[in-house]
Amino acid sequence: MPTDTLLDAFLRGLAPLHPLALWAHGSLAGGDYQEGRSDLDLIAVLPGPLGPGRAWRVAALHARLRAAGPLAAKLHCSYLTPKTLADPGRRHLTWAHNGLRRRSVTPVTRRELHDFGRVLHGRAPGELLPPVPDLQLDDFVVRDQRDFWRPAVDRARLWRQDIWVDLGLLTFARATVTLRDGRLITKREALAELPSLGAPPEVVDDIARRRYDAPAPPTRDWLAHRAGTTRAFLGSAIDALITTYG
Repeated sequence: MPTDTLLDAFLRGLAPLHPLALWAHGSLAGGDYQEGRSDLDLIAVLPGPLGPGRAWRVAALHARLRAAGPLAAKLHCSYLTPKTLADPGRRHLTWAHNGLRRRSVTPVTRRELHDFGRVLHGRAPGELLPPVPDLQLDDFVVRDQRDFWRPAVDRARLWRQDIWVDLGLLTFARATVTLRDGRLITKREALAELPSLGAPPEVVDDIARRRYDAPAPPTRDWLAHRAGTTRAFLGSAIDALITTYG
């Protein structure tokens, strides 16, 4: 099932819940979407409230889609209502990684929606979401680097996994550009920014090959080397970022 077909099926499945809007953010909205590799990051605005009955219907919809093909496992969606969407700290019903959970819609996601969100159905983000002040965005970005990513650097076992290396470095590059230039960039743009920030070239090349090509399986020695090199760079880089902008 290609992406457009999956999105059409998802929207048809949402129809009985009378969505006010369905938006895409992340790679799909920013122009860096890689089918089968990138997540499908969505926001749905439904008439409230979202009680147990509606939560069950949301879970059933995602379960049906998952049975239609592997691409559906990458479809993540947070469900907001008109009365709950204004608070960036509020945790919303979210389907992600094959289960229901509660997640906030962060200031970064909200700014993405305002700047380049893709409207798949209904009203535009600017009609429903309040604007994101620069100070609020910068504060979130610094806190995310300081309180989540910096402690994670010290957890050595995580950094043998592709996802931590990729997101750790790309999120750092995106945070730097946001704080320095006041703009959001895609993952592809972040990858291009990393060499100028002093990131290890061999690790940047590794991310590019895995994201845009079909590399050979890695060796254990390479995973260990990559983990140590990435952690050494990110630890000092995040510390400097926090000192400069915190």
